[in-house]
Amino acid sequence: MWTVLRIWDLMREVRDPEIPALNVVEMGIVREVVHDNSTWHIIITPTYSGCPAMKTIEDDIASVLSNNGIGDFRIFTVLSPAWTTDWMTDEAREKLRLEGIAPPQKGSADKGLLMGRVRDVKCPRCGSHSTVMISQFGSTACKSLYRCESCAEPFDYFKCI
Repeated sequence: MWTVLRIWDLMREVRDPEIPALNVVEMGIVREVVHDNSTWHIIITPTYSGCPAMKTIEDDIASVLSNNGIGDFRIFTVLSPAWTTDWMTDEAREKLRLEGIAPPQKGSADKGLLMGRVRDVKCPRCGSHSTVMISQFGSTACKSLYRCESCAEPFDYFKCI
């Protein structure tokens, strides 16, 4: 017998295709799991409206449900409220750091950058705060490219949204 908690556990098997160290639950992409009569409803929100990984994520969710004998389900993409990096778990932030990606700081949105301030981004490799943004866009649109002035290594910073 499937329960909401067991379905959440299945969702943790679905990896983020752009950052495979993370699953879609700890990313905050899966927002809700509901059982209505005989149908499971999985509610997801993209990390941003143009995220190219969402089709793959939907397909992977459908596969994990089907492979576990769950045939009656629907996946709904909900855009409001918009996803925010504040929905990421602390475990996700630590996994990003271990992958060499500076995790987003809490507090939604890189507001400081919009007001001419520089965000204090800590190097995920050596821990230095002496870093500089090289490009607003990194390996994916949701990341900026930084360089550490202490260890000279480039790294991605997961932008606050």
